[in-house]
Amino acid sequence: TSMSAQHILGLEKTFTFSPCQKWQGNKQAQNGGGHYCTSQVFLVCFNMVGSVGKGCSEADRAYIAGLIDCDGAIMASIESHKEKKFRFRVRVILQLTQKNKNLLQWVHTLLGVGYIRQNRTTFDWIAKDQHYCRELLEMIQAYSRGKQKQVKLALEILQASITSKSNLIKVAQLADTLSSYNVRSFGRRKNYASKIQEYTSSND
Repeated sequence: TSMSAQHILGLEKTFTFSPCQKWQGNKQAQNGGGHYCTSQVFLVCFNMVGSVGKGCSEADRAYIAGLIDCDGAIMASIESHKEKKFRFRVRVILQLTQKNKNLLQWVHTLLGVGYIRQNRTTFDWIAKDQHYCRELLEMIQAYSRGKQKQVKLALEILQASITSKSNLIKVAQLADTLSSYNVRSFGRRKNYASKIQEYTSSND
């Protein structure tokens, strides 16, 4: 499937989806790595060696930034995690929603990270690996227009070093601020800072 960026960028640039990653993922799964594709996940779920979007042109980066600005979500969650020093794990999650599965396949193939899931009427591309989320946000930061604040907040979270309870509460406050920009999750919003403060106070 070919896709042109001319309509958005006005450039002589055509993007082509290649199935080689799917083949490589299934081949690696035979040797104990990666995952086979299922009926609900259309592309491999393992990350390719190297940086995110290593072969991305400037047009590619601008195009993906535009997609995330218009149809994407940059989210943060803080979850209980027994293996972490302060019993919580901070995660940034990137999501892109489209009715056109082929567009998400192109994004996945170009970036080499994340996975695609099918909803009732749409498809989501989702990335949760923190290293790759950071690389992707750094890659599109200069091109983002509609979500500049969210990109900046997410990068602050990803770059934060949690070495104390006060660090954790600060990151939770950033997560709360980032959550306030996500209109779709308004009804599900959590006050992470209050949750962590309650937990740390009860365990002091």
